[in-house]
Amino acid sequence: MCDRLVRVLSIGLVGGMSWESSLEYYKLLNQGVESRLGGLHSSRLVLSSVDFAELTELQRAERWDDVATVLADAARGVQAAGADMLLMCTTSFHMVADQVEAAVDIPFVHLGDVVAGACKARNLEKVALVGTAFTMGRDFFRDRIASHGLEVLIPDERHHEAINQIIYGELVHGKVLDASRKTVVSVIEDLWDAGAQGVILGCTELELLVKQADSEIPVFPCTTLHVEAALDRALA
Repeated sequence: MCDRLVRVLSIGLVGGMSWESSLEYYKLLNQGVESRLGGLHSSRLVLSSVDFAELTELQRAERWDDVATVLADAARGVQAAGADMLLMCTTSFHMVADQVEAAVDIPFVHLGDVVAGACKARNLEKVALVGTAFTMGRDFFRDRIASHGLEVLIPDERHHEAINQIIYGELVHGKVLDASRKTVVSVIEDLWDAGAQGVILGCTELELLVKQADSEIPVFPCTTLHVEAALDRALA
């Protein structure tokens, strides 16, 4: 057992965006290690948690250089604490993923690459992306997924604010409501009708609300896939 433990890599997380998201990462990483190794095994990880309110204000002001500075500093701290790889526990702030990756010497596990790989493994060509209004309204995450040869659909703009309110008004505060689940599932069904072969839940909090059992279309939960990719590396 000791020899196996020595070979397990430490997973570095930059979190706090929101803390509900970071909690889900922490839980899934530890459940994954326990499932794979059994016994009393848990995940070796380093977490640097930033202030979500601070970053959200910088985001609203389009001060992306400042966002990058905060997250790059957190990433360097994670590396200095002994992490062997780096994940950012967020989709929206992958807007500055290139700057964060450049700030460290350890491998950066990009969420968009992980999710695209999972979709390609199912031989899909057209997928839908549901997330915050910011993630759906900007190109940075869609383009990363599309760079893997996938066509990416997003909900009609009239749905963006409703989904955003569910995320920021409810889910980041731990409120999981059936009415909101029905709203998001209805949007997913519209995307299916529009030709999507699968739907990417591009926000950790949405995974708390929507499960595969809620939809007939294949569901790709970003956080779960991100965690699995990290564990594959850590336990290789």
